[in-house]
Amino acid sequence: MSDMGAFRDAVGVWAAGGDGGPARELAGRLPVRVAVLLEGPSDVAAVGALAARRGRDLAAEGVCVVSMGGAMSVGHFARVLGPPGLGLRLTGLCDEAERGYYVRGLERARAAWQGFFVCAADLEDELIRALGVTRVAELVRAEGDERALQTFLRQPAQQGRDPRQQLRRFLGTRKGRKIHYGRVLVEALDADRVPAPLGGLLAAL
Repeated sequence: MSDMGAFRDAVGVWAAGGDGGPARELAGRLPVRVAVLLEGPSDVAAVGALAARRGRDLAAEGVCVVSMGGAMSVGHFARVLGPPGLGLRLTGLCDEAERGYYVRGLERARAAWQGFFVCAADLEDELIRALGVTRVAELVRAEGDERALQTFLRQPAQQGRDPRQQLRRFLGTRKGRKIHYGRVLVEALDADRVPAPLGGLLAAL
């Protein structure tokens, strides 16, 4: 495991109420300067894929990308990484529906909300809109998931639903699928079609 990976794990332990000593010790040895707070591992995969496309090594740049395990954890991570803890600059992505959790959590940690970028629904929806339904369906076929998609689309709950919503829900139907497609969809984007929240985040780092 890399030093940044060890730091990320130590931060998770601290945010969950554990000992903050290991995270503080690693922070003192690493060139970490920014923490990117993301809801889950699929967002981490997408950010990592876009950074790689642009030839960037975020860990080497002192950027720690954190999967918080849900929006409601933002206050805990802001407390340990922001002004009350390590004093890092905080940024990240936020779903519009979760904005309130972020604003309140950051306020309690005396951290700025201005560094966060908002997705209308979530990052998967932003990526599907950027690529278009037809292109995403092509990628699903290319990844060997067409049969699973067709089975999913035949479910009664999917009848009459917008195709974009169907694809978004499909990506979350099996463990690991959202993470996999977080990378696949970003890698398929034209350079000028990167969703604004994701592009804005990378530009701000």
